[in-house]
Amino acid sequence: MNPGPAEEVGKAANTFMDVMKSQPIALALVVMNVLLLGYLFWNEQKYVDARRDFAEKLFAQQTHETSLLAHCILPEDFIKILQAQGIIPQPK
Repeated sequence: MNPGPAEEVGKAANTFMDVMKSQPIALALVVMNVLLLGYLFWNEQKYVDARRDFAEKLFAQQTHETSLLAHCILPEDFIKILQAQGIIPQPK
């Protein structure tokens, strides 16, 4: 009779635990690798959050600067500047 998945997982877990008992350095390496992966994940999340915050602040600053620059020169004066440079034709 073929063993089911539960028995196979149980056998694999027992074998893994036997190896870990006989070689504690392997257990220490497994634990350190798991901790390292956890730290790298946490660090990457902090980096992504910082970049997102920076991008939001940058876009807010650009929006504010654009609105300030839009009101810096009146549209009538801007049209006169463009006409003086020959970019748009002079009114007749």
